[in-house]
Amino acid sequence: MSDPSRPTPRRPAVGHGSYGEALRIGEILRKETVGGIILVVAATIAIVWANSPAAESYFALRDVRLGYEPWHLNLSLGAWAADGLLGIFFFLVGLELKREIVAGDLRSPGRAVVPIAAAVGGVIVPALIYAGVNASHPDNLGGWAIPTATDIAFAVAVLAIVGSHLPSSLRIFLLTLAVIDDLIAITIIAVFYTDDLQLTPLLWAVVPLAAYTFLAQKYRRFFGLRPAAAWFILLPIGFVAWALVHASGIHATIAGVLLGFAVPVIRSQASGGPTAGPGLSEIFEHRFRPLSTGFAVPVFAFFSAGVAVGGAEGLASAARDPLTIGIVLGLVVGKPIGIVGTTWLLTRLTPVELDRSLRWVDLTGIALLAGIGFTVSLLIADLSFTVGGESNDHAKVGILAASVLAALLASVILVARNKRYRALEAEERLDADADGIPDVYEHDESPIAPGLEDTEGTARQ
Repeated sequence: MSDPSRPTPRRPAVGHGSYGEALRIGEILRKETVGGIILVVAATIAIVWANSPAAESYFALRDVRLGYEPWHLNLSLGAWAADGLLGIFFFLVGLELKREIVAGDLRSPGRAVVPIAAAVGGVIVPALIYAGVNASHPDNLGGWAIPTATDIAFAVAVLAIVGSHLPSSLRIFLLTLAVIDDLIAITIIAVFYTDDLQLTPLLWAVVPLAAYTFLAQKYRRFFGLRPAAAWFILLPIGFVAWALVHASGIHATIAGVLLGFAVPVIRSQASGGPTAGPGLSEIFEHRFRPLSTGFAVPVFAFFSAGVAVGGAEGLASAARDPLTIGIVLGLVVGKPIGIVGTTWLLTRLTPVELDRSLRWVDLTGIALLAGIGFTVSLLIADLSFTVGGESNDHAKVGILAASVLAALLASVILVARNKRYRALEAEERLDADADGIPDVYEHDESPIAPGLEDTEGTARQ
């Protein structure tokens, strides 16, 4: 029996997680780095073009319409990027969410409670700050969700640029926080940004979604071994599900999340072959992440980030707008307060404590990175205000300004702490060597790094 007189053991609020999880997240972050840099380049080109003498050609290109009207798919290129290409991004979000819940650190309540609570705090506080700033401007309140999002690709690009040796504990916390943040954003979009719900196409969408789920689950080994099969069989079915969800009035990116959740994470005996090794979800993530980070998200950023500032006068007008101020304060101030404040409260009220190798300033740097909203914030801005209207333009000015400011402030902290991070990185490598883990695991360039095998046996997810 336990001794009630002994103090309850305290576990780290931001811990190292499993070594396999650290390797997997390191691999994801390396991929996101390139995509984040491409994202920044695409957005920069859009902003420069939209404010150049050739600005009319940019907006004309964005407004070109394509698609079949009877299926409600006669959309502008900008809308295709937001509703269609971002569906690929949210498909990967769905894959990652399920992977974390089924086989990642989110399956452990002890490890999951802190990033989940921090993500919730990082959503609530920015929303309250935005609402408080715009309380006397009811027309602006529809954008309350804009400063609640985190752009992991942009955040990782900042890490690459500043050359941070961020320890695995903070990397895991950042990615897990972003995953939960994405789940909250998905819920907000589905619940608060759905207009004129049409039940008939929504009910019909269940048919292709069920067929997709059945095929992915039943023939997971077949689709894992034959890449072309997913393109010729699953992709058309997924497109039908996406089109029906789009026609229902729910934002079509939700279909991407549902399709991601339909993909199995763990191998099973029913699929044939060995149960060890990467599941179909991990295989799909490896195949489709380059398409998302290298094409889909940058194209969306290109069409969405192009804002005609209107020179110094237009920039001054945006800077005075409570809408812009609310977004900047929400992302740059609200995010860190929500994330760090919630984590601090947990260390005071529950048996968790900050990892002894870290300081609160380290968590503040990560929280500032979470203030880089960008991709999802731009999407919510387009859902909140008429594209091309003054409110929409001011919202995007606020998003861009806040993302740059948050990146700069985070960089100051992380660069200053890099010496300490290098020491922690050396300690982690020594611990790995002591555990007998080959160095090849840290440098493997194969599609699925060894050591990431599923260990849940024949469980079917």
